[in-house]
Amino acid sequence: MLEKTFYKQLLKSSFNIPIKVNYWDQTTEIYGDGQPQITITFNESIPMKDIMNNASLALGEAYMDKKIEIEGSIEDLILAAYDNKESFFYNKKLKKIMPHRKHTETDNEEYVQEHYDLGNDFYKLWLDDTMTYSCAYFEHPDDDLQTAQLNKVNHIIKKLNPQPGKTLLDIGCGWGTLMLTAAQKYHLKVTGVTLSEEQYNFVTQKIKDLNLNDTAEVILTDYRELVGRQWDYVVSVGMFEHVGKENLPEYFSDVAQFLKENGVALIHGITRQGEGATNAWIDKWIFPGGYVPGVVENIQSILDAGLQLSDMEMLRRHYQKTTEIWDSNFNQHRQEITQMMGERFVRMWDLYLQACAASFASGNIDVIQYLLTKGPSGQKLPMTRDYIYHDK
Repeated sequence: MLEKTFYKQLLKSSFNIPIKVNYWDQTTEIYGDGQPQITITFNESIPMKDIMNNASLALGEAYMDKKIEIEGSIEDLILAAYDNKESFFYNKKLKKIMPHRKHTETDNEEYVQEHYDLGNDFYKLWLDDTMTYSCAYFEHPDDDLQTAQLNKVNHIIKKLNPQPGKTLLDIGCGWGTLMLTAAQKYHLKVTGVTLSEEQYNFVTQKIKDLNLNDTAEVILTDYRELVGRQWDYVVSVGMFEHVGKENLPEYFSDVAQFLKENGVALIHGITRQGEGATNAWIDKWIFPGGYVPGVVENIQSILDAGLQLSDMEMLRRHYQKTTEIWDSNFNQHRQEITQMMGERFVRMWDLYLQACAASFASGNIDVIQYLLTKGPSGQKLPMTRDYIYHDK
């Protein structure tokens, strides 16, 4: 009886839309006014202590294990919880017990490989042909995903005001689209660094296929091992979320050291406009060691590293749309991915992608591009932003 009362109190105040709940004892409740568009079914109860310790972890694992079924949009359900300040996301009585992760070079290598080395064949099924696994940039409402990803790559490079023949470092280069575009289209000499063997092998082959051996290199190492080298430009996309709260100052300090005097950097990453945060379910099952920093701590680390902030751009709605397209692509290949990875994995990733979309939609997280210079002028960046939007 106590357990059922706990669930009713938790759920009736957690959403700003009407929902239907089917409980494990065959009873049904409707919370909120109006016709429910989403139904939550508990095939069995989840222990109260697990929810009290960390509701996101307990409920996420329950969904993975089919203890919970959701009929309707998971994204809309999670968004409704974010939009309700009385929901379990904000309930101070729930402890949110979090694991502590170390971020040594060995640890980071393991974390990165656990996520990115799921296999290129897996990512090819739902990413676009550029194999870009970060926020796209939709210049026009009807841009498809590949167009939007190329928009993003060009948008980043243009912000640097790149000059042919100069050098660029891509920290966390992924599958190489940005660095290889910088080499081909903007005639820069590029270096990419990754901890993922799958990505390293992919980019190495692309360099050979595109005959870029004289202008492009990819290195399988921790970025902190690049001591003593400098570049005119540094880019890093979706990287600082992996370094850990305690390593943010070191990360931006390394960016500063990698830049030549008056060099320019574009750092693109998921950022909270409030305080930094982690999520226990995502940390355990998706991104081990992940930490989304707050904008204030990022800027403080930037300034402490001796860098100057030249520009900031928020792309939250772009990432919401990106993750929604990824999830649609993912579900189009759901049967194939289930055969590759198993049903539990598929439920986990579908939940992850929809939860990300909801988190961006609600403003719980953002993605921000920080344009930085080493020195006050940064290779004499133009005085207005017009240069970013000119065709190169």
